[in-house]
Amino acid sequence: MLSALWSYQVTGANKGIGYAVVQALCKQFDGDVLLTGRSEERCKAAVAELQKQGMSPKYHQMDLDDQTSINKLRDFVKEQYGGIDVLVNNAGIAFKAASTAPFSEQATVSCATNFYGTLNVCNTLFPLLRPHARVSNVSSMASQMSIAKCSDEIKAKFKDPKITMDQLKALIQQFIDASQTDSHQKQGFASSAYGMSKVGVTVMSFIQQRELNSDPREDIVVNACCPGYVDTDMSSHKGTKTIEQGADTPVYLAMLPPGTTSPKGNFVSDRTIQNWG
Repeated sequence: MLSALWSYQVTGANKGIGYAVVQALCKQFDGDVLLTGRSEERCKAAVAELQKQGMSPKYHQMDLDDQTSINKLRDFVKEQYGGIDVLVNNAGIAFKAASTAPFSEQATVSCATNFYGTLNVCNTLFPLLRPHARVSNVSSMASQMSIAKCSDEIKAKFKDPKITMDQLKALIQQFIDASQTDSHQKQGFASSAYGMSKVGVTVMSFIQQRELNSDPREDIVVNACCPGYVDTDMSSHKGTKTIEQGADTPVYLAMLPPGTTSPKGNFVSDRTIQNWG
């Protein structure tokens, strides 16, 4: 049976920024906020904690690296709600600065999860986006720093206003392949696995908006954003922002009013459009 409620999905939401995004959406919206994460137990615990605060989020297991779990989420949302009004793609990983994993492994794993995983979620869930839907893809200022360190030739390819998703995937794959022989810098890429994966997320967002501009569903808005340096497990709790402050821009983008023309297909930090790259 379809619910008449509005439908909001937040990935990677059992802790940190994603948890704070769910918290903020529950406070501000009439509708079901669906919290997702890799661990069903951690999702249950997060929902229980939010219920103690008087909120009523739902949860569903979903792992960026597992297409079957993404498909199950899609089927659940389709059956329960018929569509999606807000999608916040927050899930992602980062190797610690002290990690001893080879760069080749860090590049492969970071891009597989942060870029390809997020893209797979979008490709699977975007058909469910309703007219006036809002999508916040959580990227990072690391994408800004990494694109700045790329060669002029590589930078121009990423910044090409006509770049296609296939061309973007080929560039990310070129970075992964080059990292296997430690020739990524020689080929013009930055030496940050996390940063390059988030370059992928940012440019992916630009392409998605361009594609959706010609979609028959009106007024769907996609933006990439940087939440800032937040005190989370990912930052080893070195960040200066609280998770609530980190959630502010993703939630702001999720709440953009009908007919929004700006920000639209942009990279946003502190609620401000950035001149990316």
